[in-house]
Amino acid sequence: MPTSPFKNPVALPPKQFAVGDQVTHDVHGLGRVIGIEDGIAVVVDFGSAQERIVSPYAKMSKL
Repeated sequence: MPTSPFKNPVALPPKQFAVGDQVTHDVHGLGRVIGIEDGIAVVVDFGSAQERIVSPYAKMSKL
């Protein structure tokens, strides 16, 4: 009900990444997106290693 004091939390849209985006990850550091698996994962080149980061990408953000 619109007047209910118990409102549903607002859902944030999922993070979107594109090939070539520069990203930072809490564990792996700075990297560049080199591959995308639609809504499932992204592959990121961190220089010393390539990692597959699974959605919801909690520890990763776009620069």
